[in-house]
Amino acid sequence: MQEPNDILQVRNVYKDFSGLKVLTGVDFKVKENEKHAVIGPNGAGKTTLFNIISGKYKPSSGSIIFKGEDISGRSPHVLTRMKVSRSFQITNVFQELNVLENVRAGVRCDHGLRYHFLKTPGSIAEVNKKTEEILTLVGLAEVKQTLARELSYGQQRALEIAVTLSTEPELILLDEPTAGMTREETGEAIKMIDKVTASKTLIIIEHDMDVVFSLADTVSVLHNGSILISGSPEQIRNDQRVKDAYLGEEGD
Repeated sequence: MQEPNDILQVRNVYKDFSGLKVLTGVDFKVKENEKHAVIGPNGAGKTTLFNIISGKYKPSSGSIIFKGEDISGRSPHVLTRMKVSRSFQITNVFQELNVLENVRAGVRCDHGLRYHFLKTPGSIAEVNKKTEEILTLVGLAEVKQTLARELSYGQQRALEIAVTLSTEPELILLDEPTAGMTREETGEAIKMIDKVTASKTLIIIEHDMDVVFSLADTVSVLHNGSILISGSPEQIRNDQRVKDAYLGEEGD
């Protein structure tokens, strides 16, 4: 049953690839403005689950309910218009465009603006204003004229989050946003993600438990293709099943 403040429900989702069962009945809910982490060992099906929620894959069975509407199998561009936006494990930005151009492209699309030979992107004040606001929010305003390929790895991940924000999503999906970062970069990323998702709903896949326990209101543990438990970070940290399946000594 859809509760009034549930923005997303994953209902009994199965996914198999040519007989290989990856997800075997995944169920969980995400409340509006909640930060919800999905954790689990490699091979548990986390990225497959994200691919289904974000429209890359259709579930073999089951459904994804967003704001009361079944979005199962909707294409990513349709979901973007519905205010669902996702980042990826591998940095996915236009490397030969500068920082400002990357973010502005997304803002233009969100405003329904396509290329017009009489209107350059820089001539649209509303788009520029929104672009600058996003760049300031993620800490990239000072490097806005820098090509994406010249950014540090941490800055590239920040840029991808900026692009994710450019469509003003209500639900943000972040797939291992701190992967490959140094400890210092990770600390800065935690602060930035917490700030930019303050009034939005976040689902995050992350292996770094410091990130998970710093950001998440709720944690769901995916194990052998289904949800082992969903609960507060403290519940997850102290659950013996989670320690046995995933956290090991980290849960002590």
